[in-house]
Amino acid sequence: MAVPVETEKLVGDIRAIKEALGKELLILTHHYQRKEIIDLGDFRGDSFGLSQKAAENSQVRFIVFCGVHFMAESAAILAQPHQTVQIPDYEAGCWMADMADSHDVEKAWEEIASISGDSTVVPLVYMNSDAYLKAFCGRHGGTVCTSSNADQAMRWGFSIGQKILFFPDQHLGRNVGNQMGLKPEEMIVWDPKKPSGGNGPEDIARARLILWDGYCLVHTRFEVEHILQMREKFPEAKIVVHPECTQEVVALSDACGSTSFIVNYVKNAPPGATIIIGTEINLIHRLALVNRDKTVLELHRSLCPNMFRINLKNLLWTLENIGQVNVVTVPDAVKADALIALNQMLKLPSNTG
Repeated sequence: MAVPVETEKLVGDIRAIKEALGKELLILTHHYQRKEIIDLGDFRGDSFGLSQKAAENSQVRFIVFCGVHFMAESAAILAQPHQTVQIPDYEAGCWMADMADSHDVEKAWEEIASISGDSTVVPLVYMNSDAYLKAFCGRHGGTVCTSSNADQAMRWGFSIGQKILFFPDQHLGRNVGNQMGLKPEEMIVWDPKKPSGGNGPEDIARARLILWDGYCLVHTRFEVEHILQMREKFPEAKIVVHPECTQEVVALSDACGSTSFIVNYVKNAPPGATIIIGTEINLIHRLALVNRDKTVLELHRSLCPNMFRINLKNLLWTLENIGQVNVVTVPDAVKADALIALNQMLKLPSNTG
């Protein structure tokens, strides 16, 4: 299929600026970006891998993050004073990240601590959150996690405390809790709209894992019926899903893991294999393109519109105004506390499989 003339020109202009800036520029692209953006990046990965790249490449001057805002914000926290972090579309947010704010989390923390004692509770925040929540974890001895290392982060949390407050994604937290062998009654959901999160004092006292009532709209679109339908159509296929899916969907899948895990799962599958994937559609399309010796199918179509906000036009505009537009900044006090939590995360091993 011929590449449209406009697309060809945009790509050419972007590559010209990249060449001119050379080692001063680093373009990071998340796995969920469309192919033409991925092809222009210096590194691709999940939020954990890209955080590592942002921390490692201290010599570059400009970091352009092709992903959603919380990812660029994390890069800004990890950045050196001489570095500028930009995002092509400042409105590329995250619904899940918006489901928890610092005021509600502080209130929940105080209520839980009044029953359990704050020294027994460890806060664990998913990367899909704003800088203020990462700073909250830094102040209270917690850490950040991604889907690549959530199990390691949770084990670390239980090694220093008796309870974990996990936010904002209840499904990732529950799936990791199930994997670790926690009993259903040891995991409760905290609804910030209800008094005491909708729980009684005895529930809070008994719980080992307190899960914030948040979720990913992309991954909760996958349902049990989708798996049953695909099992009927492709009985020999393997089904792999992201841990932001519900526990019912995860229980019926053959494997579950982060975006990097899914990439490697498909890569390592034998030729001729059929793999059905439950995650964002752009990654599935790209995996199908690069693994032509296998059949790669979507469990159900699910697009992240916020990731899709990043395109060739706003990437070029950002590069034409390098260091000047859509600069992502974090207040110094917030950055200092958030950096404590992020650095703790970077010490944890990952499970990219």
